[in-house]
Amino acid sequence: MICSRLIYDLNGWQEVPIDRLRVLVTVPQPLRDHIMKPATLARLSGLAEATLNEHGRNWAASELAERLPGVDVILASWGLPALTDAVLARADRLRLVAYGAGSVKGFATPALFDRGIAVCHAAPRIADSVAEFTVMVALMGLRRPQDFDRRMKAGEAWPKAVDAPLYEIAGKRVGLLGMGYVGRRTARLFLALGADVWCYDPYLSAEEAAALGVVPTTLDDLLRRCQIVSVHLPVTEETHHLLGRRELSLVADGCVFVNCARAWTVDQDALLAELSTGRFWAALDVFDVEPLPADSPWRRLDNVLLTPHVAGLTRDCYYGLTEQMVDEIGRFAAGEPLRYYVTREALAHMA
Repeated sequence: MICSRLIYDLNGWQEVPIDRLRVLVTVPQPLRDHIMKPATLARLSGLAEATLNEHGRNWAASELAERLPGVDVILASWGLPALTDAVLARADRLRLVAYGAGSVKGFATPALFDRGIAVCHAAPRIADSVAEFTVMVALMGLRRPQDFDRRMKAGEAWPKAVDAPLYEIAGKRVGLLGMGYVGRRTARLFLALGADVWCYDPYLSAEEAAALGVVPTTLDDLLRRCQIVSVHLPVTEETHHLLGRRELSLVADGCVFVNCARAWTVDQDALLAELSTGRFWAALDVFDVEPLPADSPWRRLDNVLLTPHVAGLTRDCYYGLTEQMVDEIGRFAAGEPLRYYVTREALAHMA
C-alpha cells in the first residue's frame, strides 16, 4: 500500500502523506506495556495513525466491529476475537492483521481469507525462545545440575558424580518431531553444538531436510535410535496422541524426552506409565490440565523436570512480538512482501 508520494517544491523533493495508514491496536493494558516498548509504539506512530485500546480489557467481537470502519491494519495479540463475517462486515479498508503472538487459529476464519485480508504473526519470534529453552532442558537431562542442587540442599556434603548418567551433547543423536518454526530453530542450535539431528515430519521435503542439515526418518526409527527426543508438533487432528503407548514403549532406555509443544500430541497416561518405570528422563512444559493440579502424579517423579508452560516466555521474546509485527506493518506500508505471512493452505498444518 502506497502511503506517501514525492513532490518537488522550492525546498526540493518532499514526501507528502496520502491518506495516512490507519492502524487499530487492539492490545489493552497492562498487556500492551508487557509486549510493546515505548520505542516500538513511537515507531508505529511514525508509520501510521495508530488508535489504541484504552479500555483495560480485550474488546468483544461487537466492540471490535464498531471500530473497524476506516482501519487498514489491525495490530493484535492474545484475546483477539474471531474475525467472522459479522465482524468484518464493517471492515471497509482492512487489508492486514498483524498478530503479535503465535497461533492465529483462534481468530483467522475463512471469511478473513475470502476477503483477501493478509495475516502475519509473530510465531517465529516465539520459536526462537522455545528453541533455546528446548536445548537448555535437553542439556539438563544430559548433565543433571538440578539433581545435584537438590542433593546439596538436602544436606549431602559433596554428591559423588562418578557413577551418575552424565553426558555431553556433541555426537548425540537428537530426534525432532515436527519441523515447523520451532523445529527448524531447534535443529540449528543442536547442530551448532555438534549433535546429529534426525527428524520426523511428513511435510518436510528431502530438499528442505538437506538444506537444514537434518536426517529425515520414520517415527518409529527416531524413537528407537535417538538419545534425545523433542516434540514440536502442531495441534491438528492427525497429531492427537501421535505418541501413544506403542510409540512411547519404543523410546530408548536413558533417553531425554522433551515436550515444549502441546500435551495434545502425547498420550499423557501412557507417558506417565513409562516415566514411572524410571527408564528414561523427561522435561515437560505442557500438560492436559493447566495449571497442573497440586495432587498431580507428575509432581512426584524425580526423573521429570516440570515447568509451567514457560518455554516461550522471556522479556526479550515478549517485546519482540510487537517489534516484529511493526516491522511487518512497515513492509506493508512500503508495498514490500510480508516476511511472516500465513496462508490459508499453510494454516491447516500449523500450530
